[in-house]
Amino acid sequence: MTILCVRFQLPPTREAVLPQLLGLLEEFTPVVEALPPDGALVDLRGAERYFGRGTVEFASLIRVRALARYGIDCVIGAGPGPMLARMALRASAPGMTCVVPEEPGAVAEFLAERPVATLPGVGSATARTLCEYGLDTLGKVAAAPLSTLQRLTGARTGRELHEKASGIDRGRVVPNATSRALATERPFNHDELDPDRHRRALLSAAEELGTRLRALEKVCRTLTLTVRYADRSATTRSRTLKEPTAHSSALTATAYRMYEALGLQRARVRSIALRAEGLGPADQASHQLTFDPVDEKVRRIEEVADRARAKFGPHVIVPGTLAA
Repeated sequence: MTILCVRFQLPPTREAVLPQLLGLLEEFTPVVEALPPDGALVDLRGAERYFGRGTVEFASLIRVRALARYGIDCVIGAGPGPMLARMALRASAPGMTCVVPEEPGAVAEFLAERPVATLPGVGSATARTLCEYGLDTLGKVAAAPLSTLQRLTGARTGRELHEKASGIDRGRVVPNATSRALATERPFNHDELDPDRHRRALLSAAEELGTRLRALEKVCRTLTLTVRYADRSATTRSRTLKEPTAHSSALTATAYRMYEALGLQRARVRSIALRAEGLGPADQASHQLTFDPVDEKVRRIEEVADRARAKFGPHVIVPGTLAA
């Protein structure tokens, strides 16, 4: 076994602890790929040789340390590749590690009766098409002629389906660790009905993300909004930004648009979370120049505010709406 897929059992109010949990994984290997909002892929090939431990032993250590340091349990799947590790995770349960053996026969046995919709990368439309032709399990997909799959789903998709259903996993773990996402959450003291308070929470969260991004000299490509309700259900929406940015005003405007698109009417909201994803170096990001003096003025004010916050604390300068 070489790959672990870990999903941390994060409570709604503790999404922001994910970077620390990813740091815990990096104690074993630097090859860690974050899977926001609550998971990661871990390549243990070098770590197994260096520490002389097996994959299941590493899984136990990760679980114990996450519980001891942060009070967070996790679900872990293990396999010879990222795809198989993800599928093993789906078959696992809290406190357990589901392992897919490396032997080809064992891999084929594990995949044979799995529904085709459980294969990573297979969407609902593709799954529906395959099921209409009786290819509802991965064993049947693997046994089907390649030409049939390509006729049903297209040349490239058909070839990938045939390989994956046969246990051929060409994926790899791409290290990104904690640099790929930042999250913050604003819980309410009681279930909040007031849209104005919802917007103030969004403004506060976007300001914090912008400040943290600029401090790390990063920009984000995608912003994700999660609204949690009184009945413990949640709605999540993501939006790709026009250009990668750490500009608080741009983040706030995007967050407002996503919130308004939900069309909430007297919704009892328990918390609001924002997550900046697809982080990259700020010095490599492009920025469309404008002739808008207001935008340039706001950016200069941000620079001054950031210096003041770095010297006197994060709450020394806040938007007037939040100060009120």
